[in-house]
Amino acid sequence: MLSIEAPAQAAPRWAALRRDVGVTYAVNGLIGFIFAATGPVAVILSVGLRGGLSESDLASWIFGAFFLNGLITLLMSWRYRQPLAFFWTIPGTVLVGPALEHLSFAQVIGAFFATGVLLLLLGISGWVRRAMAAVPMPIVMGMVAGVFLRFGTDLVRALHQDVPIAAPMVVAFLLLSGWPRLGKRLPPMLGALLVGAIAVVLSARFAPQLDASMVLARPHLYAPAWSLQAMIELVLPLAITVLVVQNGQGVAVLKVAGHEAPVNAVTLACGIGSMVSAFVGTVSTCLTGPTNAIIISSGEQRRHYTGALVVGLLAMAFGLLSPLFTRLMLATPPAFIATLAGLAMLRVLQTAFVASFAGRFSLGALVAFLVTVTDLTILNIGAAFWGLVAGVLVSLLLERADFAALRGSGG
Repeated sequence: MLSIEAPAQAAPRWAALRRDVGVTYAVNGLIGFIFAATGPVAVILSVGLRGGLSESDLASWIFGAFFLNGLITLLMSWRYRQPLAFFWTIPGTVLVGPALEHLSFAQVIGAFFATGVLLLLLGISGWVRRAMAAVPMPIVMGMVAGVFLRFGTDLVRALHQDVPIAAPMVVAFLLLSGWPRLGKRLPPMLGALLVGAIAVVLSARFAPQLDASMVLARPHLYAPAWSLQAMIELVLPLAITVLVVQNGQGVAVLKVAGHEAPVNAVTLACGIGSMVSAFVGTVSTCLTGPTNAIIISSGEQRRHYTGALVVGLLAMAFGLLSPLFTRLMLATPPAFIATLAGLAMLRVLQTAFVASFAGRFSLGALVAFLVTVTDLTILNIGAAFWGLVAGVLVSLLLERADFAALRGSGG
């Protein structure tokens, strides 16, 4: 039986859309897009380079991450007349890094597709809320903190190894973050990107080889490889990062502004998006928290959806130019990408630690963190999966009162 929510109001016609759009919403959409196109892209490049992917593989990944998810954003935000911006799961992207060291890209893509099927089934069945509550959030975030830690340490290493590039970026990020009025005009991540770009140009280490064939997207079509090892290692953690870490955050952000996101429809869209984007080598689709938070930061609630439409249009344009942007980013010194990715993950890492150790299940969260951060592969299955398993088992044995309290609260 289908459990997809019907839209609360009719999709806007062209005349209504023209009335609702405005400068405030367009600017919010632009800033939300810039956030997605800076640090998170650096995360993809960092993970892909570490995993041995080629430049064309990375360009194809970025095409799917932006063009296809931008299209989903347009369709969902228009149909439901509320801001529903979709991109890709950043924690899931980070999970893929260690997996690429012992799995082929085709096997990883097979796991992307299988994750999409699982999300599709959960969306259709309406079991999403029960699935989201299956693993306690602190344990999930302990695993996420373990996965993200590498980006924090890489940021520190970049500061040590390439001061002329990394230091100005960090200083710009701190200044813009420390002065909110200034940061509103120039978002900290954009400031770090601009300062870093200037530092890279001044270093005389930026010489991209550009030609006409490297401008418009020519995405690959990959054939997934089916591997039980990849399924065990990646599908469950990827689904958890989409449903609990990303979609949970996105739904909560929208709720604060009075938007009731259609959870089942969102999960269905994530499933379809994940299955389609897998064929071009892109990690699973999710409802984004930070971009949606920027979209709803100001203006009238009923007009917020127009900011999401701007994000969708810009994302599609960026995706079509993915080879150009990939070539430009890869031509920069390694410290530029490491610093940009580290700064993008700094607040996320902080949030992961707070969510892990601020309340219940803190011991299980600690065990999940420690097992994940070791990056050990057991039975050819990566550490993130074992971190979740170990954390849940320890909590079942030693934190039974937390489970009882969770059941008593109905969450």
